[in-house]
Amino acid sequence: MLKVLKFAKDRWYVILAIIMLLFVQVYCELTLPDYTSDIVDVGIQSKGVKYPIPEKMSSDTYENLQLFMSDDEILLVEKYYSKKEDIFESELDKLSEEELTELESAMLIPEMMTFLLTSDSEEAKKMQSGLFDSLGMNKEQMGSVSVIDFLKSMPQIKRNAIREMLENQMSDYPEYMLEASGVSFVQAEYEKLDFDMNEYQMNYLKIMAVKMLLIAIIALAVSIIVGYLSSKLAAFTAKELRQRIFSKVMSFSNAEMNSFSTSSLITRCTNDVQQVQMVLTVFFRIVVFAPIMGGGAILKVINNTATMGWTVVVAVLTVMAVIAVLMLVAMPKFKIMQKLVDGLNLVSREILTGLPVIRAFGREEYEEKRFDGASRNLMKTQLFTSGAMALMFPTMMFIMNGVSVLIVWVGAGKINAGSLQVGEMMAFLVYAMHIVMSFLFISVVAIIIPRAAVAADRIDEVLNSKTLILDKEKPVDIPNGLGEISFNHVSFAYPNAKEDALSDIDFTAPAGKTTAIIGSTGCGKSTLVNLIPRLFDVTEGSITIDGVDIRDVKMKELRKSIGFVPQKGTLFSGTISSNIRFGAKNAGDDEVVRAAKIAQATEFIDEKEKKYESEISQGGNNVSGGQKQRLAIARAIAKKPKIYVFDDSFSALDYKTDTALRKALRENVGDATVIIVAQRISTIMHADQILVLEDGKIVDRGTHEELMKNSEIYQQIAESQLS
Repeated sequence: MLKVLKFAKDRWYVILAIIMLLFVQVYCELTLPDYTSDIVDVGIQSKGVKYPIPEKMSSDTYENLQLFMSDDEILLVEKYYSKKEDIFESELDKLSEEELTELESAMLIPEMMTFLLTSDSEEAKKMQSGLFDSLGMNKEQMGSVSVIDFLKSMPQIKRNAIREMLENQMSDYPEYMLEASGVSFVQAEYEKLDFDMNEYQMNYLKIMAVKMLLIAIIALAVSIIVGYLSSKLAAFTAKELRQRIFSKVMSFSNAEMNSFSTSSLITRCTNDVQQVQMVLTVFFRIVVFAPIMGGGAILKVINNTATMGWTVVVAVLTVMAVIAVLMLVAMPKFKIMQKLVDGLNLVSREILTGLPVIRAFGREEYEEKRFDGASRNLMKTQLFTSGAMALMFPTMMFIMNGVSVLIVWVGAGKINAGSLQVGEMMAFLVYAMHIVMSFLFISVVAIIIPRAAVAADRIDEVLNSKTLILDKEKPVDIPNGLGEISFNHVSFAYPNAKEDALSDIDFTAPAGKTTAIIGSTGCGKSTLVNLIPRLFDVTEGSITIDGVDIRDVKMKELRKSIGFVPQKGTLFSGTISSNIRFGAKNAGDDEVVRAAKIAQATEFIDEKEKKYESEISQGGNNVSGGQKQRLAIARAIAKKPKIYVFDDSFSALDYKTDTALRKALRENVGDATVIIVAQRISTIMHADQILVLEDGKIVDRGTHEELMKNSEIYQQIAESQLS
């Protein structure tokens, strides 16, 4: 997950804010079960009596309690209770937990003894009978004297002995029963003071309901804010990531482009980034939230009802076992899924790009089967992973329901034994569900995260790939010369190639002259001219423009000075005008028309209804090969560079257009350096200098007439074309 998170590290403050808000949300959600427990145990069962000690009691009750207190306990009670008229009051809500515990420990035993000795219940009568027996008398001997009055007449030492005896009798009672007796004592005391217990109970329930509503609203608001911040963080991170990948790809030389397929780069820039965005969106709301919630719920279980903690342990171990099995089965499939997406994109792109060829050769059925195969492989992998996910949810729900039944079954026994209250069991059940759901959420994301991790690795491969062609730290300005190009004993080898593609290339292309390069297919003509705009860098030697090594010049400035027309003319979606202005965005309409005239493109442009505003589809698919080449040439001319490089750019032109175009070039850009790569002798026979390449070496050079006399290779080419 760290691989994904590092893409968002610049917005660490948003991440910190989200985590803090998640703690607030977890606190709110884990507080609600406590309130539910209080509503059941206090609001319903105890009629709203919150503490097992009274907030108000009569003077008689106060005196009766002191009969069973030690001197220290009496002083402690007097510290917290004050007398108003005939009533003793204490503001229990303002006491701390320690003070309440101290006060309860001093009053619970006296309360229980007072309640049992003054009550008419069977349990109370049994205790009273035991007391009379210990005193060696029966109730008839006491006459009309109450037990309390009888005890008041006794010395303190004897009362303490009686208390010790009663405490021994009550030692078998659980603490819960002791607190329950205290609550019953408080209820009886409030009724004695003419409290309306129904109203008292409803007031408590209303206060608790309002508190729960406020906490739920806070939790809802925090959840919405967390969702918004997470989505915004993920969206901004994805946007910046796409921009970084695109910028990196734009800086690639041809060597780096060759190491990544186009389809793979498209997938990395779209689908892989989308995987990262999706995981970032759910990461904080699930991956971070679930452990916080689970940890908080476990602490609540330990602190509140640790006696049933083993049920949660059983649930967690079962969930972890299911997750482990699913991870072992499904993980390998997620790791290969992105490669299958790459393969599907590759096949789709090849088929759509080569559709005319496929139709011409009648290969539609074969290509449909090839596409279906790639699609089916991806489908099978996705079905397998989706099946694993589909199996996980019902399994988890079965575990959750089973745990619920187990908790209710165990809790019912404890409630029956008097060691657990109904509200506590309900709260425990909610906490247990929170714990199991936390592990469920983690398991869901644990299946999504590996796929995002694979995507993050693929993105890193692009971002961390070493760009071979870079500007120097202190580049020099391109010289303000005429644009003379010199190759000084240049050699070049493609990355990981065993042999040089070019070897010892040494020539000068003077400004105002045309230098032509000819040779058989694969001899290195295109490779040679690709070195001029630094699409590749030389392996040995140097290339200079007006005496300055092109590696010392800013690439942006270098390429501004070159009008490059590649072997494959590429047009962009837009208009004819926008394509011609591609390298000179500020070119006026007159300059656009001039460039089109020189490139011999006005012939077909003027025939179109919208002329220069006619639409060009993606890749220039709505114009012919010759028209595409002429627009590519016009684009280079509109730039007005001092160096023109034509990489076999006249091959799709007819001889008439070829001749007219070369004549227009001589007349309009005669002061520029022109380098032409060609296959046809007729295209270059009027060049000032012709270089003949063979196996990456210059084997002959000279004018057409000189080569016809001295170059055997050139003679063979000429004879095959001019005969």
